[in-house]
Amino acid sequence: MTNHKTGYVTILGLPNSGKSSLLNALLGQKLSIITAKPQTTRKKILGILSEENYQIIFLDTPGILSPSYLLQEKMMDEVKSSLDDADIIVLIIDVMEDPLADILLNQEFVKETALKSRKLKLLILNKVDLITQDKVTNLMKHFEAQKLFEEVIPISAAHNFNVQRVKEEIIRFLPEGPKLFPDDQITDASERYFVSELIREKILEIYRDEIPYSCEVLIIEFKERETSKHFISAEIVVERDSQKAIIIGKGGAAIKKLGEAARKSIEEFLQREVFLELRVKVRKKWRSDENLLKSFGYTKKE
Repeated sequence: MTNHKTGYVTILGLPNSGKSSLLNALLGQKLSIITAKPQTTRKKILGILSEENYQIIFLDTPGILSPSYLLQEKMMDEVKSSLDDADIIVLIIDVMEDPLADILLNQEFVKETALKSRKLKLLILNKVDLITQDKVTNLMKHFEAQKLFEEVIPISAAHNFNVQRVKEEIIRFLPEGPKLFPDDQITDASERYFVSELIREKILEIYRDEIPYSCEVLIIEFKERETSKHFISAEIVVERDSQKAIIIGKGGAAIKKLGEAARKSIEEFLQREVFLELRVKVRKKWRSDENLLKSFGYTKKE
């Protein structure tokens, strides 16, 4: 009988490098929200891939940054705890934004923790479909010469190019061990969490500038109904009255557009019709308020 393999794989990268796109491609389904805006992911997201001979527990993390306020500090805490849990570290770079990984690999956190770690490391070169084959070859040689990584793998997460190779290399390096989750479980997060994330995804897509980064989404009520639409009441938290006015829009037009887009995504996710109620509340400087952040599910420092 073949020995079973199980391990935690943490995906690290700068904001908007393609971490969530890679996770979704590896799982074969959408688990993490994806937008063109950086800092889309705020909390680590656990995704589980189970097969007969292995179980990979992926941890998608917020993008690595230098925190400017408490929420961003919490996001970096999520990154650090994910690194502690990892058996394998996957670092991903966007070859268009950071071709030589100077920004990522020179981040103090990466240099002092990920690169100094004795854990096995894979480097993923994402978006190689946007550069020439010669450039891909040169990048491969550049990183392989550093001897920091077990493998350097060029991919396009958006086009599912070479994602299978990433999976095969992860399986090769997984430690032996029993399954930690049931075969049919793909995450440890609740439906409420994913519904709030889908609403936040639409906020990121629809609104501009600072507005999406000033918003948090809370699910106040989630009623499952057998004979009619599920009822979901969500609260969009912003920091200022002016932001509330922008979210609502003239005559409520903006929030109506948001509600329609979010409802469609939620119905697709839940595979049933829902009635979605959105409200907007102002919580002054919530991104820098320890107690509010704790109530929103961000870990409070000891």
